[in-house]
Amino acid sequence: MKRRKFITFIAATLTSPLAALAQEQGRTYRLGVLYASPRSADIVAALFEAVRRQGFIEGQNLTVDYRAYAQHVDLLPEWAAELVKAHVDVIATTADLATHAAQEATKAIPILAITDNMLRAGLVNSLARPNRNTTGVSILATELDGKRQEILIEAVPGLRRMAALAESNRTPAVKLDALQEAARAQSIELSIHRIASGAEIAAAIETAQASGAAALNVLASPMLYANRQLIMDRVAAVRLPTMYQWPETAEEGGFVGYGPSLIDLFRYLLPRQLAQLFRGTKVADIPVEQPTKFELVINLKTAKALSLTVPPSLLARADEVIE
Repeated sequence: MKRRKFITFIAATLTSPLAALAQEQGRTYRLGVLYASPRSADIVAALFEAVRRQGFIEGQNLTVDYRAYAQHVDLLPEWAAELVKAHVDVIATTADLATHAAQEATKAIPILAITDNMLRAGLVNSLARPNRNTTGVSILATELDGKRQEILIEAVPGLRRMAALAESNRTPAVKLDALQEAARAQSIELSIHRIASGAEIAAAIETAQASGAAALNVLASPMLYANRQLIMDRVAAVRLPTMYQWPETAEEGGFVGYGPSLIDLFRYLLPRQLAQLFRGTKVADIPVEQPTKFELVINLKTAKALSLTVPPSLLARADEVIE
């Protein structure tokens, strides 16, 4: 955590002298948000704190119309249309569903998205010069599900049965087949439990544990991330070692997390792109960015509660070990 705090300090030092540059006097900037996470989430707080340092201050020259859709996916088209009618300057989205809804609602208002793979999902036609009204960050989420599975297998020695929790219609079938094939190659049986909403999570975890799974891989999904506390509570109750999409989840009490730092994406990349859009930069001149660093965080407190000994070779490769 010290490393991350140091990076935050450097970023604040570099950006604070520039905070008031290029804001139009007397103008109020309008941001519409379609995020799976609630407004109270740490990542959202990090985003708005960074935006504030850029000179866009809510209550002064910035208004925010925030919609958290994790439990209301069916309302996305309606909410996107309402943001367009409100004449927001930028619509910020997470995941393909929200971004597609925003694209259906407007071809003119810039959309700042953070999604799995923008190019593969057809949200943009080019990462370098997106020619639609959408740019942002491609997090390569499902591409890392296989790597997370490998790490989880290594973290639980002697594993013979494991499970994966997948959001319905989120992870392509070919990816799920590849995960099962990779598990079979190591003589491990992988069961995949697909769910459509947070209400189905507890039952899916209990089914996985009852079927003999000795580890759980939570696949990349905004809905599963938004319900991560529920997942952590349930897997702790059934003593199931679990891998998560983001390293921060291990810091929050999960067993293992691997991927780019989510809070860093919201603290550094997205605020910079948002400031560019507010200041009038064309979407085509703001390339879609991708994370370049991936972190492995292991929570030994959680491992101890599970009576699990993590191999020293894996601990040595971790970017952070929580003891």
